[in-house]
Amino acid sequence: MVHTDNHPRGQLPDDERLADVRPNRSAAQVRLRTLVLIRWIAIAGQLSALLIVQFGLNWPLPIDAALAAIAASVFLNLAMTFRRPVRGRLSEWEAAAYLAFDILQLAVLLYLTGGIGNPFSLLFLGPVTVSATVLSRAATAGLSILVIGCASVLAFQHLPLPWSGDGLQLPVFYIGGLWAAVVVGTLFLGGYIGSVAGEGRRMSDALTAIQLALAREQQLSALGGLAAAAAHELGSPLATIAVTVKELTHQIPADSEFADDVRILQEEADRCRDILAELGRAPEVADPNDPFAMAMLSDVVAAAAARHRNEDIVLDLVAAGLDESAEPLVMRSPELLHGLGNVIQNAVQFAEAHVSVDISWDETEARVEVRDDGPGFSPAVLDRIGEPYISNRGHGHLGLGIFIAQSLLERTGARIRFSNARAAARTDGAEVSITWPRDDLEVDAGTG
Repeated sequence: MVHTDNHPRGQLPDDERLADVRPNRSAAQVRLRTLVLIRWIAIAGQLSALLIVQFGLNWPLPIDAALAAIAASVFLNLAMTFRRPVRGRLSEWEAAAYLAFDILQLAVLLYLTGGIGNPFSLLFLGPVTVSATVLSRAATAGLSILVIGCASVLAFQHLPLPWSGDGLQLPVFYIGGLWAAVVVGTLFLGGYIGSVAGEGRRMSDALTAIQLALAREQQLSALGGLAAAAAHELGSPLATIAVTVKELTHQIPADSEFADDVRILQEEADRCRDILAELGRAPEVADPNDPFAMAMLSDVVAAAAARHRNEDIVLDLVAAGLDESAEPLVMRSPELLHGLGNVIQNAVQFAEAHVSVDISWDETEARVEVRDDGPGFSPAVLDRIGEPYISNRGHGHLGLGIFIAQSLLERTGARIRFSNARAAARTDGAEVSITWPRDDLEVDAGTG
């Protein structure tokens, strides 16, 4: 349905667009390079500790099995490095699996070197801390359960702690204290760091949303200045065209083959003059005390569509409530009229023969859906729809129609969804669904 001046429509998946600006947090915000680097550091530390204990202190270790566990880490690091770009990002559950391997590998080393009584058992907290910082609560909870399970097994099942002489036997209560320290540390770090990191992400998301909103407002403001300048600069040449067309009207006989062409030129010149007059007019704010400033939603949509009717395109407007609630009474604001007008205009431009505009409402929402039977949205355009200066149509099209429409309608509280109609209708084409919370759109009928 709506097609922006920005694409030669054609295809498209559904896309919930940005009335609601939220960065996607479904993917882990951690680079593979970061985890690979951390693991190389861990491998170097593990190898150094083993060699110092085995050859520096001459304490007995199952060195072959321990080196095999470290070799497994080396192999995985090399495999991940060559399998995909190191600068790439892992999905959330890939990162969680990566950290889970680190936990299990550390558990094997601790099993071989004294279990939970080994001072290095506190390194169990490392993967949980990383997860709490960058992954979701679900992933962190899963890794925390894995750590607690490994620590519980190692408290009872492990090889002796390396030591000189007859070895070192730690008291049961001390082992229990170490186990409790690992469990409490895991739960505390997972919860506390997760909460702090989550708050930081929310603040970052909010800042991103504000920056995007400000950028859109700056772009719209710049377009307003360009529109005023264009209205001023185009006034003189348009006046000359209008005078020339009127002279042609008087000179060409009514039965001439060029009479219809001259009539069309006259109509289009008058239309351009009206458009430039609107662009040069100072913005007006609807007066709530003016009874003509308010109208039923269907009447406002009809007014927005009136100037874009085309004798070659059938434009159907259908209004119907989804329950017994009354039709919303809305303010005839410039944002609403121009925003809806741009959406309908784009649908008419791309339609082959038919455009439908469905107006519906219930107790909580009001909705306007515009569908056409044109080629639909191009996937490449759909991914960036609503941004200015995106157009594959060429021939002087700037790709501003949908950007302007979306910016104006979002000011009225609308949420806009762009999609192809073929999934929801019997015909191909594009579809734009515009939805308002009824409380934000409707005005009190007693106002004025």
